[in-house]
Amino acid sequence: MIEINNLSKIIDKNIILDDINMKLDYGKIYGLVGRNGCGKTMLMRHILGFVYSTKGSIIIDGKVLGKDIDMPENVGAIIENPGFIPEYPGFKNLKILASIKGKIKNDEIREAMELTGLNPDDKKHVGKYSLGMKQRLGIAQAVMENLGILLLDEPMNGLDNGGVQEIRKLILKRKELGNLIVIASHNEEDIRVLCDEIFYFDKGKIINTKQNVHDKKV
Repeated sequence: MIEINNLSKIIDKNIILDDINMKLDYGKIYGLVGRNGCGKTMLMRHILGFVYSTKGSIIIDGKVLGKDIDMPENVGAIIENPGFIPEYPGFKNLKILASIKGKIKNDEIREAMELTGLNPDDKKHVGKYSLGMKQRLGIAQAVMENLGILLLDEPMNGLDNGGVQEIRKLILKRKELGNLIVIASHNEEDIRVLCDEIFYFDKGKIINTKQNVHDKKV
């Protein structure tokens, strides 16, 4: 699980995160809702170990981030706009990323691309991908290693209606497999359909939480 205790982040006297407390369990989907700049993405960056808090702690699977581990070992993520090498096809980009940990082989990469609606044999360079194709590739890299925790920042960005339905089904399938999933989204329908619990952010604070009764439409 992820346990966030009294987490605050202050930059140049500006409060970016203000005393955040959360407990997130496997097998559930959590939604982060709020305006741009309210702290959603910054919280995800903290969980990933990209930045450190001014005070407070994050404990992931019993390990304190920044003390026991520098970065979490079991997290896949797509944060803001995913970056890839534009001169290479999608498959080659993912193969380079997979080589960092060496946990998966070509079959798993191909499967992840197919799950997100991409053709692993497509030789088109990523630089020529549409926004939606880049988003699909970003989600593929987040899920390809079958990690237990997924952080998805605006995962439906740039997708058409068919793509949205495909990615929703993929996310719900990951929940069935026991993943802990955190989604930041401006799309109320995505939050309503997918999330078990919703955290509402404003000016770096959690101002409300809600247990969600799911809309059956996917």
